[in-house]
Amino acid sequence: MTVQSQQNEAGLRVSRSNGIATILISREAKMNAMSQAMWRSMIDLVAELEADDTVRVLVLRGAGDNFCAGADVSEFDTVRRDAETARSYEMLNAGAFAAIRNTHLPTIAAISGVCFGGGFGLAAACDLRIASPDALFSVPAARLGLAYPVEAMGDIVATAGAQMARYLTFSGARIDAARARECGFLLEVVPSDVLISRATDLAATIARNAPLSIRASKVSISAALTCNTQEAERAQALGDITFESADYAEGRRAFRERRPPHFAGH
Repeated sequence: MTVQSQQNEAGLRVSRSNGIATILISREAKMNAMSQAMWRSMIDLVAELEADDTVRVLVLRGAGDNFCAGADVSEFDTVRRDAETARSYEMLNAGAFAAIRNTHLPTIAAISGVCFGGGFGLAAACDLRIASPDALFSVPAARLGLAYPVEAMGDIVATAGAQMARYLTFSGARIDAARARECGFLLEVVPSDVLISRATDLAATIARNAPLSIRASKVSISAALTCNTQEAERAQALGDITFESADYAEGRRAFRERRPPHFAGH
């Protein structure tokens, strides 16, 4: 097993192993709250991983006992001190959500402890979410007098449902992992001591499958949710590419030969 890792000055750590990239939100003293620099860095890191042909799946998780407490509110008197800086800040964190939402890589959030505000937004932007029983979820923007980014609100509605989105954003209430699973936000709730291994196993399963097929499916699902005509056309084009791909030929060969396929991503 080859593991490559790098420490980001902004508080994000990246590792790559066997086609799986992990972004670790590493700021334990602040319950992994995201600074302005970390939002910017998240955008750059996702782009960097997308450009790495060896990466097939992206896992997002927090260091220590928590996923992410959201934005670092202690910075707000400086970085969100007025309407102009607040808009600039929102563009930055909305850009981080968009980077995760729109990456061609399948994404998995492995959640423990707090998953609040911007942390909830990061998780909602991922394709799949699993959590430990101690996970807590909240979108407390109304308690700060702020509005949530529009596209990020779309992620919450798509992953938790309209009624739960209203409840979370209107009330600022916290829900536990069981309730988050109930509303569909979570795929699974697993014991705390197997959360990371389960996320890794799930990522490994996905990494073994055909990247072009997964990419087409990801865009097709997005098109179905958004009813966006251009997105549907893009999904169709990506699907058409799979018909002539080397991976499709390999999949047929492997089926005939009764062996696991080895997909190259083209």
